[in-house]
Amino acid sequence: MGRSRYKIYEPTHPHFITCTILHWIPIFTRVETTNIIFESLKYLQQTDNLKLYAYVILENHLHLVVSSDDLAKSMTKFKVHTAKEILKLLQVNNVKIILEQLAFYKKAHKKETTYQLWQEGIQPKLIKDDNMMNEKINYIHQNPVKRGYIDEAKFWRYSSARDYEGFDGLIDVCRFW
Repeated sequence: MGRSRYKIYEPTHPHFITCTILHWIPIFTRVETTNIIFESLKYLQQTDNLKLYAYVILENHLHLVVSSDDLAKSMTKFKVHTAKEILKLLQVNNVKIILEQLAFYKKAHKKETTYQLWQEGIQPKLIKDDNMMNEKINYIHQNPVKRGYIDEAKFWRYSSARDYEGFDGLIDVCRFW
């Protein structure tokens, strides 16, 4: 998983994960880019036994509570695939300003690519008990509320808060751990 100092020591246990777009560039402002995230997560649910307990997607980062058969490998697949698909979408739509930023802020050691979409690492935090799980889920769901985007967490379309309130969300979420 890149050159991160954060490691996953319990690869099948739930972790709180943050994925951030390079230099906090707002990429998730269109349905098409968030759909790439959901399609990738759904694929991993089928192939890697990914369990998604909570999520939120904001304009330049996302938070997840997830587990899988090998979380480090699953998250590597996730970031590689989503980067490739989002960059392809930006190129097809000729979004020059964002592409130029992704090229400019790319890390110097990434010589084999023109662009870098994600910051390195995922900052995994092992969920140690029910209290911590509830704490991280609440943090995730309250993120858009704290930013002032909405008044209640259940109104954020790109969040599992809807699932926890009894509404249908955009992707299957495991509410029991």
